[in-house]
Amino acid sequence: MDVRTLCLGILTLGDASGYEIKKQFEEGPLAFFYQIGFGAIYPALKSLNRDGLVNCTEIMQHGRPNKKIYSITSEGIKIFKKYLMRTPACDKLRSESIVMFFFAHFLAKEHLDGVFEGYLDENRKAVETIKNINQNNISPECQFTNGLGLTVYNAIVHYMENNRRLLFDEKGSDQREPEMK
Repeated sequence: MDVRTLCLGILTLGDASGYEIKKQFEEGPLAFFYQIGFGAIYPALKSLNRDGLVNCTEIMQHGRPNKKIYSITSEGIKIFKKYLMRTPACDKLRSESIVMFFFAHFLAKEHLDGVFEGYLDENRKAVETIKNINQNNISPECQFTNGLGLTVYNAIVHYMENNRRLLFDEKGSDQREPEMK
């Protein structure tokens, strides 16, 4: 999904500044499923405004730049709904940790252990964060999404806890670096 569409989607939840949109991808309902940065959000909002899909209202602030609040237009909602009718692209997980696990035979055991424990800790934290979301105050769609995310992160934690031995030498050798000829 492109950034313009993601911004439209967030704005269907209510008016927001670029900063508030970014927070939805850091702490909000989409934090564990999508990441976008300010460098993509602000150009997207500018083009959405230019195309009449959002309106922008500037609020004066003392000692700081004016705050821009964006709201989705009826045309923006129409375009967003049209986008949602598309067949979604296949998910692609991007993970430097998983790539490092793939090439674990090139890593010193201590470094591999650090990468493994760090990745496991990140996923445990994601599980706890999602568990702590008050399910009573969110829509059924958000409950479903949170439940799906919780299932995925729990599965990662479970797999890592039960299969750590596959990454670490089982044959008794402490050597993690292959011999170079």
